[in-house]
Amino acid sequence: MIERISVIGLGKLGASMAAAFAQRGFDVIGVDVNQQSVDAVNQGKTPVQETDLDNVIAANKRRITATLSHKDAVLNTDISFVIVPTPSDDRGAFSLQYAEWAFKKIGKAIGEKKGYHNVVLTSTVLPGSTRQALLPILEMESGKRAGKDFGLCYSPEFIALGSIINDFLNPDFTLIGEFDERSGKHLEDVYSAVMTNGAPSARMSLENAELTKISINTFVTTKITFANMLADICEKLPGGNVDVVTKALGMDGRIGREYLTGSIGYGGPCFPRDNVALSFIARELGVQASLAETTDTANRSIAAKVAERLLPMVRKGGTVAVLGLSYKPFSHVTEESQGVYIAQLLSKHGLRVVAYDPMSKEMALEDIRRNIVVLDSIEECLSQAEAVLITTPDPAFKDLTAADFKNDWAQVLVVDFWRILREKLDNVSGVKYLGIGLSQDDAANSARLKQLWWGQPADSLHTGKQ
Repeated sequence: MIERISVIGLGKLGASMAAAFAQRGFDVIGVDVNQQSVDAVNQGKTPVQETDLDNVIAANKRRITATLSHKDAVLNTDISFVIVPTPSDDRGAFSLQYAEWAFKKIGKAIGEKKGYHNVVLTSTVLPGSTRQALLPILEMESGKRAGKDFGLCYSPEFIALGSIINDFLNPDFTLIGEFDERSGKHLEDVYSAVMTNGAPSARMSLENAELTKISINTFVTTKITFANMLADICEKLPGGNVDVVTKALGMDGRIGREYLTGSIGYGGPCFPRDNVALSFIARELGVQASLAETTDTANRSIAAKVAERLLPMVRKGGTVAVLGLSYKPFSHVTEESQGVYIAQLLSKHGLRVVAYDPMSKEMALEDIRRNIVVLDSIEECLSQAEAVLITTPDPAFKDLTAADFKNDWAQVLVVDFWRILREKLDNVSGVKYLGIGLSQDDAANSARLKQLWWGQPADSLHTGKQ
């Protein structure tokens, strides 16, 4: 029976998993190379910022300890989850340098341990990494054999920053790549005791699980990019509305509604790099990955497209407000943020850019502040802006009203990528509302279609000529 769990790496995911395991009744030992992180956990405090993490750690303080020693953690637990960084390299592949170091430490500890110990890699890696690169380290350092003396699994999590604990405890399924039957069953038993929604497990080989992980994220990015393409098309149709189209698409059981909201590109620490990584491994194996490559190219072109569209609509040197610097609401992460990319590009084109995000106090903004003025309130942003870009559907932005956009300018341009203020701002005096994915000129769009199908001049609709 498994009673004790160790978590190697106390970053956002690792610390949240440790807290979730403790909340579900397990004794947990966390390991990190950062003394401050270790001290924070031992004091019942969170080592990182994440929703509800401080409360869960504090409530389960007696079950969670932390240490700098991999040896102590392995010798005093039954299973170890390894959640260390696997940063992207120049090729788009995932570097194993941190995982290799952790596996050396774990291997040495297994060499001194009596009895079976299961090692579970949770960090995202590419196919072949666990078996070909990391397993030999465990066997060499321990002097023992996988399957006989210890277990090995690859089991990544599918979580979103800002809701890690909830996502971890309530997954759609648990993905288990197993070295052998024993290690996979051992891990499945842990998950069955931890997950609160009775999620099923998908057990498979290490390589199939590694491919499944990056394939899921790549498929989601493709879905997002497809919806964004539909938004562009809808703007060219009379009465075009991407929400109407995607809602209907989502009713088809083969498609589903999630991640099918035409708006702005995807960002964050996982989606962009996983898409690139799948393209890399495909090329290395002699397989074309045109779809993944096109998705990445389309996503990276969005900031330039927005700038090209907006620049003629704002006077040179004018002030543009960007509402939303994180890559999504409730997150302080600005990695691969479309809002940041757009803001920086507009600044390079000579516009003064001010910005606000509800999580800005938690953000690392040193590089961003070189080109953008980050303000402390929405009100301060809006009071200066002749154009406003809403780049995330944060509840703080949904609560804005037409009065909030009134300032010294006769008319304020509002570009709403998520259409969250359409009902409040459309056809309001003093506001030029541009909802991405919505037709802006039905007459011109009708004329364009008429010309397409009847060969009529585009202006015939307006002149009355037949």
